[in-house]
Amino acid sequence: MSLRPTLDFLLYEWLGAESLNQRERFSDHSRETFNAVFDTCERIAREKFAPFNRLVDTQEPHFDGEKVILPQATHDAHKAYAGSGMLSAAQDYHEGGMQLPYTIEAAANCFFAMASVSIGSSLLTKGNANLLLVHGTEAQKEVFARNEFSGRFSGTMCLSEPQAGSSLSDITTRAVPDGDDFEAEPLGPRYRLTGNKMWISSGEHELTENIIHLVLAKIPGPDGKLIAGTRGISLFIVPKWLVNVESPHPSPLPGGEGEKGSVKVTLGARNDVALAGLNHKLGWRGTTNTLLNFGEGKYPVDGKAGAIGYLVGKPHEGLRCMFHMMNEARIGVGTAAVMLGMAGYYASLDYAKNRPQGRLPIGQKKENGASAVGKDSAQPQVRIIEHADVKRMLLAQKAYCEGALALELYCARLVDEQHTAEAGAADDARLLLEVLTPIAKSWPSEWCLEANSLAIQIHGGYGYTRDFPVEQYWRDNRLNMIHEGTHGIQATDLLGRKVLMEGGKGLQLLSARINSTMERASQVPELAAYAHALGQALQQVGATTQAAWATGNPQDALANAVPYMQGFGHTVLAWIWLDVALAALQADATKSIAVTAGKLGAVRYFYHYELPKIDAWLQVVAARDLTCADLPEEAF
Repeated sequence: MSLRPTLDFLLYEWLGAESLNQRERFSDHSRETFNAVFDTCERIAREKFAPFNRLVDTQEPHFDGEKVILPQATHDAHKAYAGSGMLSAAQDYHEGGMQLPYTIEAAANCFFAMASVSIGSSLLTKGNANLLLVHGTEAQKEVFARNEFSGRFSGTMCLSEPQAGSSLSDITTRAVPDGDDFEAEPLGPRYRLTGNKMWISSGEHELTENIIHLVLAKIPGPDGKLIAGTRGISLFIVPKWLVNVESPHPSPLPGGEGEKGSVKVTLGARNDVALAGLNHKLGWRGTTNTLLNFGEGKYPVDGKAGAIGYLVGKPHEGLRCMFHMMNEARIGVGTAAVMLGMAGYYASLDYAKNRPQGRLPIGQKKENGASAVGKDSAQPQVRIIEHADVKRMLLAQKAYCEGALALELYCARLVDEQHTAEAGAADDARLLLEVLTPIAKSWPSEWCLEANSLAIQIHGGYGYTRDFPVEQYWRDNRLNMIHEGTHGIQATDLLGRKVLMEGGKGLQLLSARINSTMERASQVPELAAYAHALGQALQQVGATTQAAWATGNPQDALANAVPYMQGFGHTVLAWIWLDVALAALQADATKSIAVTAGKLGAVRYFYHYELPKIDAWLQVVAARDLTCADLPEEAF
């Protein structure tokens, strides 16, 4: 099956993405140019990514003592992706970009994520470069970010450490000024870093000339001690290879007369960044995942140990800068989860349409007059898609995956609103994104994983074998519940910060948009009952939020943050599906059954089977139930 019809409907019939062309930034574009981008990405994904998804899963990256070896297919796929211009698709023309709406870029990248999520490493490269465009100096943008956008360099984010995973306040990587004139370095204040970073995706490879690590580290205080907590964290650019900068202009780096792109960047000495080991994960096996040692002395610079790093932004503001990349990465992880779920759905749908198995039940009368269920073995077998339980599992997958895809594209549209709408609307988009980001990351990573599990179930015993792709989709997707912050972290962020920030304005804005959908749907006979159910759910979420914080005690409120996020997320997806249903009913009569009956069937499923689950989740939150939190360790 093709993803294209679903994307086309969500983008053009639902989100009205074509209207973005009326804004000055996107005025050169049209639906035709958007479709041309999709055609190119779909072709590259089909030719360079999808055929090698199993190959990169079985031929994992390995270290030969000098470098990390990846299959040739990975090199070819990266080259094709970089050559397509998608690394800088949403950037300004003067950055070498296409100036596409982020909504279109996000949709185009869905083709690659569904074809093979573990081949590409572009997500972090783009996030790395985007962070530098916001927080970096002109020199840092020119030398590092623009070479990342071109595909010449790639990027990582280095946060976690072996002893400090999600608890960034406990990191111990140190950064000390490199010499008395360290602030005079053209690329930014120069430091030497020592420490270890863990779980670094694409931390070592030969796909690009250079790897640009963005590293969180602490600058010691006057007493030489690290500042406790997150206050002391700063952000540094630490390239694998140091760079030499040449320019024909009087000013060798941007900030003077030199034009963007006029600086010649060549590679210098190897920086003191060493691969300490490869992590071998359950999924995403095509992407190198590393433990990196910074400053161990394996590659001394100027005869001294210590990895050279250039400060980004101001000292002690590293976490604020890094959140720019982390939030972008969280939406990217959510989208990856969606597309893995979608890949499993399409695979199991195809299997169900072609696999004959069993016969439909028929009613029988016993001699005593009682009814029984039997089957006529003389009849031919039916395809398993004809069985009600298989239809249930397929419809659940459709509801999870297409609904989550709509959510991710809605968030992408909010990014465009934040950057190109008028001031008031832009600020509303910012706040809505704040509230929705934990959902956009965590809901797909839980429920599209469930979709992958159902895909295996539909395949029966074959689902567990490598003869079919669904077991790999499940393994790849299982990582997304942990990538870029676990469920617990996202839930604490949602209930502990996002719904409270700025006096709860973000939650109020979201409620207003949900109410707007409810009002429109209540006027449509087919949807009126769902509008009523959504209203009850929204009221329950609001009451639960207040009840959770009734004592003002964070431990009481956050003890059940994950059930809160589950109830909140299901309410958001119920809203998304209702809004999508309105668009499906408004589509003209020439639309296919997949648009009308398919979308309405998914809405019915979600409201009948999924939305009722929120009662159990939100009940323990509202009661501030401490069953789990109060159980003593010895009782486990």
